[in-house]
Amino acid sequence: MLIDAKIQRFCDARIPEHIRDKVRLLHRWRGNSVTLIETRPYFQDHSRWTECPIAKFTYTPTTKKWTLYCPNRNGAFRVYGKIRPAADIQALLDEVNHDSTHIFWG
Repeated sequence: MLIDAKIQRFCDARIPEHIRDKVRLLHRWRGNSVTLIETRPYFQDHSRWTECPIAKFTYTPTTKKWTLYCPNRNGAFRVYGKIRPAADIQALLDEVNHDSTHIFWG
């Protein structure tokens, strides 16, 4: 399965369809990195949506592995040290979903 399809499947499964008018999970590519972003309607103007970065995955071609990053309180990303880089991004998606440290979903 293509990486983009795996990530989209994760996003679709994480947010039930019946609440997607209130919260969405999307992903955005930039080079070899893809960022998961939670979006919600802006509280003062429901026609605008706010964005909150959840996690970032970066592929390193020389190692053929994905590395998971988590955001700090200022929105900058740092390596998430609880899991090693993996050849299959699914292992990292599973870690974000499980979130034993509560760093991704609170």
